[in-house]
Amino acid sequence: MARLAQTAGLTEIQQEILSTVRTFVDKEIIPHATALEHADTYPQDIVDGMKEMGLFGLTIPEEFGGLGESLLTYALVVEQIARGWMSVSGVINTHFIVAHMITHHGTDEQKQRYLPRMAAGEVRGSFSMSEPDLGSDVAAIKTKAVADGADFVIDGAKMWLTNGGTSNLAAVLVRTDEGASRAYQNLTCFLVDKPEGYGEVAPGLTVPGKIDKMGYKGVDTTELVFSGHRVPAGQILGGKRGGGFAQMMDGVEVGRVNVAARACGISIRAFELAVEYAQQRRTFGKPIAEHQAIAFKLAEMATKVEAAHLMMVNAARLKDSGERFDVESGMAKLLASEYCAEVTQESFRIHGGYGYSKEYEIERLMREAPFLLIGEGTSEIQKTIISRGLLKEYRLR
Repeated sequence: MARLAQTAGLTEIQQEILSTVRTFVDKEIIPHATALEHADTYPQDIVDGMKEMGLFGLTIPEEFGGLGESLLTYALVVEQIARGWMSVSGVINTHFIVAHMITHHGTDEQKQRYLPRMAAGEVRGSFSMSEPDLGSDVAAIKTKAVADGADFVIDGAKMWLTNGGTSNLAAVLVRTDEGASRAYQNLTCFLVDKPEGYGEVAPGLTVPGKIDKMGYKGVDTTELVFSGHRVPAGQILGGKRGGGFAQMMDGVEVGRVNVAARACGISIRAFELAVEYAQQRRTFGKPIAEHQAIAFKLAEMATKVEAAHLMMVNAARLKDSGERFDVESGMAKLLASEYCAEVTQESFRIHGGYGYSKEYEIERLMREAPFLLIGEGTSEIQKTIISRGLLKEYRLR
C-alpha cells in the first residue's frame, strides 16, 4: 500500500520486519490463499515459513529465544498477514495470547518450560473461556476443576478454540470454587498439555473435530471436552488459584488489538482489490473509477481504512507504554471490525456480479469479515466495556 495504513515513528528493525512479512504475504500467501481456503486446507507450508521467520516468538522475550518485539510490531505484522489471508493470522493469534499470558503471569518454571519452545514454534498455543452454553458471560462458566491430591480433575466442555486440534498447549479457564463472594474470583486458568489431533487425545480429554464454518477456513476451530482429565497442580498459570479471570482478561485485551489489526488487514486488501478493479472495468466508455458514484465509494473506503489503522496503532502503543488501554482497545476493535464489514461490502458492490463468483478474491473476504464482528467480544460487548470505562472516568463529582 503506497499511501494508506502507514505508521509513523517505526524503528529500522520494525520497518525491516514489516518489509519481510509484506514480501512473504505477497509471494507465499496471496497467490495460494483462495485455493487453500476453498478446500479448507490447513496452510502447513505457510505456517512453516512463519516459523522460519521467527514470527511465533515475535513478542517472547529474548532471554527465552524470542525477538522481544512490542505489541505494536506484532499488530502490524498481523495486519499484513490478514491482508493476505485472515486464517493465517488466526494460527499465530491464540499462540501469541497464550505466550503473552505465560510471559506476564506464569511462574519462573512455566516460563522456562514453555516460552523457548513456543518461540521456536514447537509448542503452539490455544485458549478458551467460552463454553457451549455461554458466550461472553464468563461468570457462568461450568467447567470445573476439583483438587485430588497433587492433581486437579477437570470435567466440562469448552468451545471455540482456534487451533484446538493443531495446538499442543491450551490455556483453559475453569471454575475452582474458591469460596469467594464474587464469581470471577472462583475462576482459575490451567495450562493443559495436549497432543495434536482429534478424538480422545489424552485420557479424559477429547477434541471432537473441526467445526464447519462459513468463513475462517483452513485454521481449525474446535470444542475441548473434559471428562475426568487429570492436570497437575503445577499447571495452574502463575501457581495461584482464583486468578484466572484477570489473567484471561489481560490476554483478551491484547487479543482485541489483534482482532482490530486483522480487520485492518482485510480492509486494506478489500480496498486494494476495489481500486484495482475500478480502474480496469469500463462502462459507458470509461473506467468505473471515473464515475463519481464509484470514486466516492473509494474515498469513503480509504478514509475508513486509515481511521481504523490509526486507532489500532494507538491502542497498541498505549499498551506498550504501560498505560491502561481497555477502553482504547475496545474502541479499536469496535471501529475496525465494523468498518471492515462496510469496506468489504463496498468492494463487493464495486465488483458487481463478479464479486459473487468464487473466482474472485472478494468473495472470500465477504465470508471472513463477519467473524471479526464476533471474535474477542461482539460489538455490543465492546460498547459495554467502552461505556463503563467512560462513565468511570467522567463520573459526576
